Amino acid sequence: MFRLKLPTDPRWATIAEQHVEEILTDHAYCEQKAASTAISLIVNFPEYPELVKNMADLAQEEMEHFKRVHDFLLKRGYTLGKERKDPYVNDLMKFLRKGHHDKKIRLIDQLLFAAMIEARSCERFKVLSENIQDKELAEFYRELMESEASHYTMFITLARSLAPREEVDARWNEFLEYEAKVIAGYGKKETIHG
Repeated sequence: MFRLKLPTDPRWATIAEQHVEEILTDHAYCEQKAASTAISLIVNFPEYPELVKNMADLAQEEMEHFKRVHDFLLKRGYTLGKERKDPYVNDLMKFLRKGHHDKKIRLIDQLLFAAMIEARSCERFKVLSENIQDKELAEFYRELMESEASHYTMFITLARSLAPREEVDARWNEFLEYEAKVIAGYGKKETIHG
């Protein structure tokens, strides 16, 4: 569905399952960061009404997901741990065209960047839902995967509304190639992108 070039090794799910508290904490912060990204897009690109509308809805939904993950942490007897840096996201950011004179180009890149994070996160949720022994946690990740899958499509659609589809799709293919090189170094840690 997401056309990711390098799928996650299902063995990553075993690492994740052995560190449920860390995975849930990391996931909660991923949801919070997704909400923050949506708000940042509103602040930086208020002249795009469709973007603003979609990002306002997204920020609310992502915070609802944050609450669900936090509630799941509490149900399991855990508390929300400290936020950690996300090296995967930082590596992806290096591919953004920064300081470009065309604001629309910068927005397209940021939308595709967000689409990539959503795509990989959903793929990881799918791996968790299909490969962990904990049935309750597997169902939880299946539900969130289904809910979050539409975000990838929304970001791609918004990007395509700003430039010819061929240009956006060409840039998306570049992102996919770059992300495959980045993700090759991950998959061994108890974080959503680790």
